[in-house]
Amino acid sequence: MKTLQNLSELFPLVGQDVAVSNWVTITQTQINLFAQATGDYQWIHVDEDKARSGPFGAPIAHGFLTLSLLPLFFESAIEITQSRMGVNYGLNKVRFIAPVPVGSRLRGHMKLLACEAIANNGVQATWQVTVERQGDEKPVCVAESVVRRY
Repeated sequence: MKTLQNLSELFPLVGQDVAVSNWVTITQTQINLFAQATGDYQWIHVDEDKARSGPFGAPIAHGFLTLSLLPLFFESAIEITQSRMGVNYGLNKVRFIAPVPVGSRLRGHMKLLACEAIANNGVQATWQVTVERQGDEKPVCVAESVVRRY
């Protein structure tokens, strides 16, 4: 985990690979709960038998499930001691590059692309998050995440 004392310590890190998160294992239970929450019950995610004979050989996580793990990745990768909170401000780019079969272990690599001061003594940071699947060279997702910290 990368620990910073305050928000001003982010500025010199622009352009750098800053941190790597802990591994997270994707379970069928997670996939099923995500389908329930979003209404996306496509068989490649939730029909285990059909998915095993499908193009990926197993059920796969929804792309948006993978994307929804970004806050968890940040939580295990970066701590800013003198920051009250962080707010998801949005996304600039997202690509789902490879499937995430059930049982996959994922982690996020955080590169700080930009950082600017904002109102209320805050900072807006744009991060490139590359989501790695253990054992694969190709990432499963690459996203630009815009986060505001106060």
